[in-house]
Amino acid sequence: MPTLEEKAFVQEHLRDDVSALALRLGRFPHLNASVVLRQVAGYQALMKKVPSWASNPDLIFSDSLPLEQCSSEATARYKASILPANVCSLADLTGGLGVDFAFLAAGKTNALYVERREDLASIASENFNALGLIHARVLHGDGPSYLAEPFDLLYLDPARRDAKGSKVVALSDCEPDIASIKSTLFTKAPLLLVKLSPMLDITLALKQLPETTEVHIVSVDGECKELLFLLSAENVVPEPRIVCVNLRGNAPTQSFEFTKSQEQSSQCRLASEPMHYLYEPNASLLKAGAFSILTHAFSLYKLHPNSHLYTSESLVEDFPGRTFVLENQLPAQQKALKSALSHLPKANITVRNFPETVEQIRKRTGLKEGGDVYLFATTLAEERKVVLQCRKISTLVS
Repeated sequence: MPTLEEKAFVQEHLRDDVSALALRLGRFPHLNASVVLRQVAGYQALMKKVPSWASNPDLIFSDSLPLEQCSSEATARYKASILPANVCSLADLTGGLGVDFAFLAAGKTNALYVERREDLASIASENFNALGLIHARVLHGDGPSYLAEPFDLLYLDPARRDAKGSKVVALSDCEPDIASIKSTLFTKAPLLLVKLSPMLDITLALKQLPETTEVHIVSVDGECKELLFLLSAENVVPEPRIVCVNLRGNAPTQSFEFTKSQEQSSQCRLASEPMHYLYEPNASLLKAGAFSILTHAFSLYKLHPNSHLYTSESLVEDFPGRTFVLENQLPAQQKALKSALSHLPKANITVRNFPETVEQIRKRTGLKEGGDVYLFATTLAEERKVVLQCRKISTLVS
């Protein structure tokens, strides 16, 4: 627990380099150096992940792992936004730093946080008070084993590291294994909200969690961050709806919703040639497998069944991804491509259904990363390999 003087020192040095600060702390023997450094590092991490907390001088941090593993503010707020309106009480059974819990618990009449590490539970209690969550209860113990009272919803973020600290993905390798304990959890809450790895096989997970009513695939600025499974013991649905979102800071959130049967029944519309505009789906759509359905939902044509790039003659302004103007179609052959690009010092290169990697293309063209030119190395419907030179329409993308 930092002293008042240590808190003041931390606030004065929030933006200092931690390594450099460690060398100077010997001049302040009355301060606990390890506490000060941990606090400064913690606040610096918060500035990036949970900015609304970073201005609160009374927060406490333990080791760096909870900060590394915690959700960002953007994804935590999104979780809170998808809770059913009738959820008035909830329990977070997997604790951690408590970012998700803090946003989920806001406005709820009954909110319980459970953490098996005693130090984290104690710190969370202090932090929740500092954040004004005076109604939040904190319990030190094993969350899934603590089911003494009923709730409207249980939230779980299973640990995705094995005993050696290596990352794991499969449900059965996570702790706790949701598939094996869900029947017990449902005895205390009709709804479960589970955060899972973005690397998880969604189709396989749905077979293991048939009670799923919604799958939310959450990306932040184009990078897929997490999967959210909402399970219901009572509301049985023929198939879950899949919601793909891309959270983009101050820009509007990109969102698209579909079901697997809708995707399977959609006949993919293929383009004979690339048209004036090119579209690249965001990471959530690619993870979800929303491919053919996009050609109908947005009146687009796909370049190839496996290329996952789309085109249109007229601009589609609400496409959930990046949008480009096609400026040139270049041959993919080495000499011809190098000659066509000889005037460019650098370009952004993306590979979609193409036999070479980005690194290989850079090596044979000599192009460096960056600039305003975007090159898509891809395959067209008739199996012809091309490189599409584009300009990004920045007002429509993340």
